[in-house]
Parts: sequence; C-alpha cells; structure tokens
Amino acid sequence: MRKGGNLPLRKVSGAMALDFRARTMCIGADQFMHSEGQPMHPFRSHTCAELTKEHVGEQVRLSGWVHRIRDHGGILFIDLRDHYGITQVLCDPDSPAFAEVEKLRAEWCIRIDGEVKARDESLVNPKLPTGEIEVFIRHMEVLGRAEELPLQVFGDQEYPEETRLRYRYLDLRRDKLQENMLLRSNVVADLRQRMWAQGFNEYQTPIITASSPEGARDFLVPSRLHPGKFYALPQAPQLFKQLIMVSGFDRYFQIAPCFRDEDPRADRSPTDFYQLDMEMSFVTQQDVFDTIQPVLQGCFERFGNGRKVDAVWPQISYRDALLWYGTDKPDLRNPIKMQDVSEHFRGSGFAIFARLLEQEGTEIRAIPAQGGGSRKFCDRMNAFAQKEGLPGMGYIFWREGEGGMEAAGPLAKNIGPERTEAIRRQLGLGKGDAAFFLGGKPSAFEAVAGKARNVIGEELGLTEKDRFAFCWVVDFPMYEKDDETGEIDFSHNPFSMPQGGLEALEGDPLKVLGYQYDLACNGYEIVSGAIRNHRLDVMFKAFSIAGYSEEEVQRRFPGLVTAFRYGAPPHGGCAAGIDRMVMLLADEANIREVIMFPMNQRAEDLMMGAPSEPTNEQLRELRLRVVKEE
Repeated sequence: MRKGGNLPLRKVSGAMALDFRARTMCIGADQFMHSEGQPMHPFRSHTCAELTKEHVGEQVRLSGWVHRIRDHGGILFIDLRDHYGITQVLCDPDSPAFAEVEKLRAEWCIRIDGEVKARDESLVNPKLPTGEIEVFIRHMEVLGRAEELPLQVFGDQEYPEETRLRYRYLDLRRDKLQENMLLRSNVVADLRQRMWAQGFNEYQTPIITASSPEGARDFLVPSRLHPGKFYALPQAPQLFKQLIMVSGFDRYFQIAPCFRDEDPRADRSPTDFYQLDMEMSFVTQQDVFDTIQPVLQGCFERFGNGRKVDAVWPQISYRDALLWYGTDKPDLRNPIKMQDVSEHFRGSGFAIFARLLEQEGTEIRAIPAQGGGSRKFCDRMNAFAQKEGLPGMGYIFWREGEGGMEAAGPLAKNIGPERTEAIRRQLGLGKGDAAFFLGGKPSAFEAVAGKARNVIGEELGLTEKDRFAFCWVVDFPMYEKDDETGEIDFSHNPFSMPQGGLEALEGDPLKVLGYQYDLACNGYEIVSGAIRNHRLDVMFKAFSIAGYSEEEVQRRFPGLVTAFRYGAPPHGGCAAGIDRMVMLLADEANIREVIMFPMNQRAEDLMMGAPSEPTNEQLRELRLRVVKEE
C-alpha cells in the first residue's frame, strides 16, 4: 500500500480558517458541506488513505483514479486510488449519481462526495488502512476521462519495456513504481540530512561547462554565440569540486546530475544519472572512508527493509579482488574465494595446463565449490563455461570411495592422487565438495571466472540473500598498457594522487598505484573516489607518462592548473551512485525501475520523442550542418 503524508485539508483555524472559507466559497452550485457546516475543499476533504471507523457518518469528498470497478448485483463497487492509498466507494440505484457512475471506466479521474459507512465485519479488508469503511456516493464529477489503456494499472501484468516507457505516466501509476519513486525521494532526503549532520554544506556546480576526460564520451552542446565551439554537459562535478576545495570551502556535497554518453546496461543509465558527490580538504584516504560509511550504512539500515547491513567494510586491494573474485566489484555475500593453484599443475600429467604454464604471465585458478561434488553439477558448470566462449572448465570432485574419500573427474586421473590431495588441502574442501579450474592469462579468463563464482554461489545456496555486504577496493593501478598499440594510458581517474608521489612516477608506470578506491555492495560498484593530485609538478609528470605534454594539460584544464598555482590544499572525496543505491534497496534488477523517466536501451525517450531532428532554422542559427550517414 502506498504511503505518504496526509494533506492538511481539514485542520484550519484563525486567519487560515477565514482564508480557507473564502477560497471554498467559490465551489459552485453543487457545494458540498462538512459535517460541521463548513464548505468543502473543491477537490478533497481527505486522501484515499485517511478514512477509518472514526469517520463513520461524516460527509467527505475524495478525488482520485478509478482503480477497479466491480458490479455486485447492481451495486457498483469502485476502488478509488490516489498517491496515498485506496478507498472503496460504492453506488446503488438509489443514489442520484448512479447513472453517471455506471459510465465510469478504469483510470478515469473523478471526484466523489459521499457518506462514510462501516463495512460489515465479514467484509473488512485488513490489508487496507481504509479497510473498515466504505463511502456511499451521493455525487460524482468526472475530472478527466481516459481512453482505452495501452497498459493496465491494476494488477501485475507484464508489458514490453518499450510500451512501459512510451506510456511511462501510466506505468508510474502502478503500486511498485509509486513505492520505488517514493523510496528514491526519501533516500535523497536522508542522504542530505546525514551529510549536513557530518558538517558538509551543499553547493551547486555548473551544468554547462568544458569537456574533460572522465572515462566516457561527453554530450556536447553547440554554442550559438561562439560558432564552431561546443560546451559539454559534465560527466561529473570533478574539477569544480576540486576548485571548491581550493576556494577554502572544506566540506562540500551535492546531489549532482551527471551526463555520460555510454552504452546502456541493466545497472547503468545510458545518458544521465545522479550521485551523492562529496569532497573534503586536509584528509587521508581513511578519513574519506570513515566519513562516508556512517552516511551510507545508516541509509541502508533505514531503508533496507530489515535486511542485514554489514558494519565492517573490509579493504581489499584491486589485485586481490581480481584474484579472489574475478572482479573489482565483488559480491561478498558469496563466501567463495578463488585461489592460484598453478604449482600443482606445473609439470603435471594434465598436458593442457602444464604447457600453458610454460608461457609467461599465465596461471591456473581454482574456484572451490562446497556441496558441488556431483558429476551432474560439474557437467552443468562445464556447459556454462562453454556458453561463455571458453572450451570448458576442468573440475575435480570428492566422493565416498572404497577406501574412504576419493577424488573423481578427468583432472584427478591426469594429475594423480598426491597433487589432487594437495589441491584439496589448499582449498579446504572435503567429501561432497568440488573445485573448478580455469587457466591462461588472467585478463582472458577473470571475467568468466567471476561469473562462474556467482553462479556456483547461487546454485549451491551459498550466497546470503537478505544482506548488504560492503567492501572497499583500494590500490588501483594508475596506468594500463594498450595490448595492441603498447601505449600507456590512465586506467582510472587521471586526477588521482599516485602513491609515493613524484618519486613513484620515475619507475615502471605499470607498477604505480593510485590513491583511488571504489566501494562495492552485493556485486555492484556504488561509490568511486580518490585522494586528488593537488601538486602541479606531480600532475604534469603523471600526465606526461600518459602522453600529455605540459602545454596540453594547461590547455585542456586551464582553471584547475591555474588554481593549483595559488595554494591548493590536499583534498579527496568520492561519489555514490544514487540510482544504483535505490536499485539495491528496492531489490530491483534493472536501474530503469527506480528512475522516473528513463531512456530505453538505445538511449531514446519514446515518450518525449528524443533525440529529435533539429529544424533548418536551428541549424542555421548554430551554423551547423548534419551530414547524412551513407
């Protein structure tokens, strides 16, 4: 049932009461009176969630949508719905409004005047706050007719996403989406309150700005006053919040809109999203962690619907996260930890792995699976690997044999009992358990290994469902090498401080770690941040390694470079994705279920017709020409 605050429509006194009477005197000839003799508000005296047995006998006015109509032997029962809830109203042939009520259809918007009556005890609906009463209709006015509906609001019917997005205003009337949007509003309000309580102040940063590298494509905006030049919608308030720190505002936050021209995913909007953006001066990485944890933990505890929220957030290095979980956003509800078991296969009888390990940069990893010790389950996981594009996954499982516990499976036969036993001991497995193996260069199989770990955890019931498990992933590499070109580029945020400062940048760039960090929850990245590089000498050197000259850095980031010449403080912060947080709290698998008006998978707004073609006049004014695709 929907929830929300009651409208202050009845409790008025003094000057407010005089104003209320003056406004309601203009209702018209069908003026309806309170039981106390005062005129009603023109649309409602109560919401559809307010009336109880205490109101029996009162004359009331309700407005809302026709949720459902039922005809019981000539008596018409209507579930009248507004944002706050549902009230049952009814009409029989004795009512002067009966002829008009007979014409009603689903989702017509109406106003009714009537008398509150108690339901018979056998007809009480305990699921509704208004379930003990009903309202007998004396008068009814149609406020807005509805044509034949492209999707039904009542019930839980499934509709194609294209239909739901094209008629989003109807889709949003459904209970689940009403609850999701109210949850989102309450989460944002809660985050604001918690940030204020931590001594932060909210400041707004520009929406129209200059392009900057944030790891995704910009949305560009042509300038009418400066033909041939373009603004950009900010991918994040990154540079501005750093400038706020240089300006001396110590603790900043903002519920910030961000714009990125990205390919859509289930957990990512293709155009825009909102984040809790924050920055602090004179802080270390740990200070940032200690500040944001109570904000997010408190929010998840308040809106998590009773699910456990971990109070201890472990810090895991990026390297260990990929080794143990196959991803830098691990789901710690699943206890499975992968391990490197290369030594057990080096020079073994299993030629595929033995030859593989002779190549530089290769290894064999094992995924332990407690309770997965059956050939049927092992074959199923092998088929999963093949669907993911791999030849398969080797496996060993342990079962009861003639002389006690024995290892089974093709791998066990090839490498022999001594190596098999060593693997079992390393992984801490026993009878009824299994282990799955993937080999090669980690970058080639880690993603599949991570997916396999998740599938194994789900299928074997190892993953805790009613829990929010957080962890910080730290020590991200500053740079990465392009496998095709061999060029070095930033792997994460280019404005992060390298660990070790200027001295660290003199060695192998691929070994340089940054003060960069992400917060993962249940397999999703919900926070990303860094301690910023506030020293120009370190910044110029860091960018030069990625191929940017000092002149290029000054040209692309003139505001930040100039500001850092005038006493920049050490500073750092992070940003939490609000859409993704609400998606987790609402237990939704698709982020579009928690965004009021989302785009579809092709970054189209089917409801508003965006993107649309500009007129010739608009193009001429901007001095632009559209080149048609061949």
